Amino acid sequence: MAKPAKRRVSGGRVTAKKGTTPTDSRPTASTRYTPPVPREYKTSPTWVPVLMFALLGLGMVLIFVNYLGVLPNGTSNVNLGLGLGAICAGIMVATQYR
Repeated sequence: MAKPAKRRVSGGRVTAKKGTTPTDSRPTASTRYTPPVPREYKTSPTWVPVLMFALLGLGMVLIFVNYLGVLPNGTSNVNLGLGLGAICAGIMVATQYR
């Protein structure tokens, strides 16, 4: 069975929009302008990266010392949880660094 022939419409646009012509293809300029934030407002306080690295380091040390068995209660899941919690807190602080 043969395909039916496609119907051709001449003239480009089939239905005309009211108030526009086909040559109006550019969007209008927006009147809402938000200026960029100055650099002095984007800086983070010094304590943010210090706290971030301290928490990440503390978490790694807790996990490492737990596997060595040096802590008083031996190898414990509580120590692993505290280490992972410190690392997660360090990652959360890292999201505030600019």
